Amino acid sequence: MTTRTATQLDGVDLRGPLLPGYDEILTPEAIAFLAQLHRAFDPTRRELLERRIERQSIIDAGAMPDFLPETRSVREGEWTIAPIPDELQDRRVEITGPVERKMIINAMNSGAKVFMADFEDSNAPTWANCIQGQINLRDAVRRTITYTSPEGKPYQLIDHPAVLFVRPRGWHLIEKHFVVDDQPMSGSLFDFGLYVFHNAKALMDRHSAPYFYLPKLQSHLEARLWNNVFVHVQHALGIPRGTIKATVLIEHVLAAFETEEILRELRDHSAGLNCGRWDYIFSFIKTFRNRPEFVLPDRAQVTMTAPFMRSYCLQVIKTCHQRGAHAMGGMAAWIPNKEDPVLNDSAIANVRADKEREVGDGHDGTWVAHPGLVPVALDVFNRKMPQPNQISRRRDDVHITAADLVAVPRGEITETGLRTNIRVGFQYLEAWLGGNGCVPLYHLMEDAATAEICRTQIWQWIKHPTGVLADGRRINRELFWQILHEEANRIREAIGEKRFDTGHFRLAGDLFDRFSTAPEMVEFLTAPAYEHLD
Repeated sequence: MTTRTATQLDGVDLRGPLLPGYDEILTPEAIAFLAQLHRAFDPTRRELLERRIERQSIIDAGAMPDFLPETRSVREGEWTIAPIPDELQDRRVEITGPVERKMIINAMNSGAKVFMADFEDSNAPTWANCIQGQINLRDAVRRTITYTSPEGKPYQLIDHPAVLFVRPRGWHLIEKHFVVDDQPMSGSLFDFGLYVFHNAKALMDRHSAPYFYLPKLQSHLEARLWNNVFVHVQHALGIPRGTIKATVLIEHVLAAFETEEILRELRDHSAGLNCGRWDYIFSFIKTFRNRPEFVLPDRAQVTMTAPFMRSYCLQVIKTCHQRGAHAMGGMAAWIPNKEDPVLNDSAIANVRADKEREVGDGHDGTWVAHPGLVPVALDVFNRKMPQPNQISRRRDDVHITAADLVAVPRGEITETGLRTNIRVGFQYLEAWLGGNGCVPLYHLMEDAATAEICRTQIWQWIKHPTGVLADGRRINRELFWQILHEEANRIREAIGEKRFDTGHFRLAGDLFDRFSTAPEMVEFLTAPAYEHLD
């Protein structure tokens, strides 16, 4: 294993180890391509991140978000997005997961219409995970990907697998192992750039194209940056403008006020919008962090029928259908349980009810986290939506106001809810530090978004006087520390001292404590925790 310190291109420093096969991804041409992207677009990315801070300070000062007066003409104008490719007309069930080799094969073979390979919330961005993920996707695009389990079981793609989408990291994250002109590269541009450079033409040879999911956008200006990147890359690679298509995850409350504008910015490259429900809840807590009237109840009580959640989903559906785009539903986090038929039946019933609500509201497709749930979701959409999509259902009856998008749900804060947040957040962070970003815990598939809910809810409950348990106890640092200690001991007893002591639990506990009790809310736990990843 070697580390490259002098590279093929002036101003570029590769700081990650080069394992066998990495040089096939990090070619001189690819490195030059990435450096060009960084130099062209990183200044704007940094400006937009500064704008996020400015917008947050305005909300902290008491202002409420609203629809933008300067873009009223976009919302009231007559326009549609560019035509949708034939292979994306029917997206009724999509499955998501990290860019791990076996996962890619199983997901693409699952019967879902689309597999979203994830470099973001379900992937711990170690150098190995990111580069091996690019190798895996290269092989998946060319249909050469195979895997043999330690037990000798072979895996390979079926003849007609799911259509491949890729989710790069959000604009706020960096790739510390790829440094250009003494600045770490944007994780977004790194993930996107390597995938599109190596695979755009191979995909087009198969009558497909590079398709993406874009996470964590907070404004139409951030969508504009992505559109400019797409235009630049298509020109650089010599492929027609509009070849790249992207679905934007509406997973921030401020983005919900700009759904029309986001679609408009990406109209030549749009593949619709998606309701990223878990990040949306996290964003709601974070955006109104300093406002005691916005304290949320237990996570389990903030369902998709909560007023602000239902309003935002209907807003996405109406926006998309009036502009000729797909409106994709959110993730069903429940997972099958082979060992407990009662719990398994409950999980299946929850997924079915969730998908029936989505298709009834007008969504054109939905997400699941486990291959075992693909048939359940397919059954619902096949029965309720026999046609490829329901974009023609415009939902002119929907009229969402700014107040609807910030309507706080009622509910209780319970000790069970507090303990669940501590237990899940602590264990997820430990797994993430070990390189695993997608973790089944207590019959749910947890990723970084749900861990963010856990720690921001705790922070919110500690900060505000309305953070009171249903039994009357005030949630404070002392109660948090007591329960964290108790839950850590329970986990230690359950998994054994050796696993606990040789894992990342001590660091995870320290970081989870820091993120949950800091004087000011940490924007994203994955940004400072990234310092501890190889």
